[in-house]
Amino acid sequence: MVTGTSGRDDAGGAGRAAWTWSYILARGRTRQDIEKDDEKDEVSAMDTTSAAVAGAVTFLWLGMVLAISFLEAPLKFRAPGVTIPIGLGIGRMVFRALNLAEAVLAAAVVVAVATGGPSAAVVTLTAVAVAVLAVQLAVVRPRLNRRSDAVLAGEDPAENRSGAHLHYVALEIVKVLALLALGCTVLAA
Repeated sequence: MVTGTSGRDDAGGAGRAAWTWSYILARGRTRQDIEKDDEKDEVSAMDTTSAAVAGAVTFLWLGMVLAISFLEAPLKFRAPGVTIPIGLGIGRMVFRALNLAEAVLAAAVVVAVATGGPSAAVVTLTAVAVAVLAVQLAVVRPRLNRRSDAVLAGEDPAENRSGAHLHYVALEIVKVLALLALGCTVLAA
């Protein structure tokens, strides 16, 4: 059935297809096995558009968190002339804006992942990132706001140190790792 070196016969491409199936069959796999594997790949692979959107939004979210939480926030208090009350006021505004942007980006990631036929790993990493953000907004941020209110009202910042900042930073690290893993996993899908 196969003629010449090109693998083509008079039917155009049928010879090549027959040669391919003959080769596969000779290796012990049936045509049905190959087709089942192809169906599994189609079912388990995330939709390309959803994966692209989820990846782009995830890395945007990651970049914002890294830039604000790990660059802007620590440097702000080292700038000349920035007092603790001024730094706290700026920080509250910046983090309020960041958290609003994060909520929008989290919603976009959830929609992209939900509509894309994700793997269990993608669903888990999305849930971790969104859950960490929810804990930060519902539990840690209110404690930070009460603490900054007290300092802005004149309380000495050295008195009654709060562990809320450490909790927030620990959660940021978990969120960064989850977002990095999510972005890489989605792009590999």
